[in-house]
Amino acid sequence: MLEIYVDGDACPVKQEVLKVAERHNLTVYMVGNSWLRVGDTPLVKRIVVPEEPDAADDWIAEHIGKGDIAITSDIPLADRCLKNGAGVLGPTGKPFTEQSIGMALAMRDLKATLRETGEISGAGPSFSKRDRSNFLSALEESVQASKKQSRLAR
Repeated sequence: MLEIYVDGDACPVKQEVLKVAERHNLTVYMVGNSWLRVGDTPLVKRIVVPEEPDAADDWIAEHIGKGDIAITSDIPLADRCLKNGAGVLGPTGKPFTEQSIGMALAMRDLKATLRETGEISGAGPSFSKRDRSNFLSALEESVQASKKQSRLAR
């Protein structure tokens, strides 16, 4: 059965994930290295991992499976989830796909190099209401597509 895995520490769309999960009665794993405050629903499983680099990413990558959905802005984690057969959405609603992940990884590395050399600074544009709305639509579409794929596979 479809489950949603959220890289939760810096996720700005937790409430949107819960809204879609409740509509479809889906289990959501909120993974982070501290206790995450989210709605009080039995659908949410809070997973607290050690405060070590990539501990949340490792937990998600080890548990996510084919047909599940990951919510993350972490590009290397997105790559690992795709390799496990999961769908992946960024918090702006932009999907990571097998076709786009290579370019996303390359751009991540390029931007890191440019930041290190002082050519650029900052983390990019701020999160907007439009991003939130786009995410909500994209997650609903992803859940519908995953459910349809699951029915066809039976």
